[in-house]
Amino acid sequence: MSRSRSLPPLKSMQAFRYAAETLSFKAAADQLFVTQAAVSQQIKTLEQHLGVALFERRTRQVTLTSEGQYLYEYIEKAFRLLEDGVRGIAEDANPNTLVISVVPSFSSRWLVPRLGHFQQQAEDINLRLSPSIGLSDFSDSDLDLCVRLGQGEYEGLQSELLFEEFLIPVCHSDLCHEDEPIEQQLSRIPIITDTGPDMDHVWPKLQTFLKMYDMPLKSHLHVADSTSLVEALLSRQGLAMMRFSLVYELLQKDLLICPLPVYMKSKYDFYLVAPAPHFQYDKVQNFRRWIKGEIKEVDLAWSHFLRDHVELNELPF
Repeated sequence: MSRSRSLPPLKSMQAFRYAAETLSFKAAADQLFVTQAAVSQQIKTLEQHLGVALFERRTRQVTLTSEGQYLYEYIEKAFRLLEDGVRGIAEDANPNTLVISVVPSFSSRWLVPRLGHFQQQAEDINLRLSPSIGLSDFSDSDLDLCVRLGQGEYEGLQSELLFEEFLIPVCHSDLCHEDEPIEQQLSRIPIITDTGPDMDHVWPKLQTFLKMYDMPLKSHLHVADSTSLVEALLSRQGLAMMRFSLVYELLQKDLLICPLPVYMKSKYDFYLVAPAPHFQYDKVQNFRRWIKGEIKEVDLAWSHFLRDHVELNELPF
C-alpha cells in the first residue's frame, strides 16, 4: 500500500521541533548550531511540504498555530523514540560507573551491607545507588539497572527474576516465652499493619487464621515503609507480616521470631529491570553475577524455614 504523501525532510522536522519547544527561531538555531535564517528556511520548507502554516509570525515572537501544536506533539514523540533507540544500542558511555535504582527497604536492609564484597571484586567500578519505589526513567538519566519488587512486566524493558518473595508473621523474641501457652501470649500482642501494595491480599487470610488464637484483629499502627516496620518490630510494638528477605537474618540472630507456623507467597517478587541492551554491559553483567551469587543465601535460609511452616492458603479454614 503506497503512501499518499512522503515524509518531510528530517532536518526541517528537527528545526521545527526546537522552534516549537522554545517558541523562538533564534533559540532553536543556538541549539542546532546553525543560523536563525537557516532555521527559518527549514520551517518554510516544512510548511510548503505540508501546505499549512505552523507558526504565527509577529514582530518579536512566534506562536504555534493549531496545526503546529498538533504536529509538535507527534514530532516530539517521534524524536524521543529515535533517541531512545539510538541510546539503547550505543556503547556504554560510562563503563566505569554503575548506577542502580533500588527499592529502599531492600537497599538498606540487604544490599548495602553486602556491597563491600562487590566492590572488592570490581575495584574499577564506581557504584551509585538511588533508592526509589517507582520505576525510574532510563531515557533521561545515566541509570543502568533497577532492582524492583513487582510482577516482572515493565513495558519496553527487560526483566529478570532475582528471587521469589514470601511473607511471614514476625514479632520481637521478648514478646513470647516458654512459660505460657503461645495462644495466650498471642492474644495480647497487637498487630502492626503494613499498608504496602503487596500486602492487600494478606490481611483477610491472616485475620481468619488469627481468630483461632483470639488475637486482636484491629491494628492501631499502620506503616507503609518496610524499613520503619522492621524498627517497630525491633522495639517490641507488635506482630506484622514481613517479607522474608528483610527479616531472615534477624530471625537467625533470635532478635525476631516467627510465632505462627505459617507463611504466604507474596504476589510480588524481586526483579532486575533495564532496557535489554543494558544487560550486555560488562558492569551490569558483573553486578548480575555477583548479586545472584549473594541471593543464594536467601534461598538457603528459606529452604530451612520451610521445614516447619505451612502455606496459609493451604490450611482448611
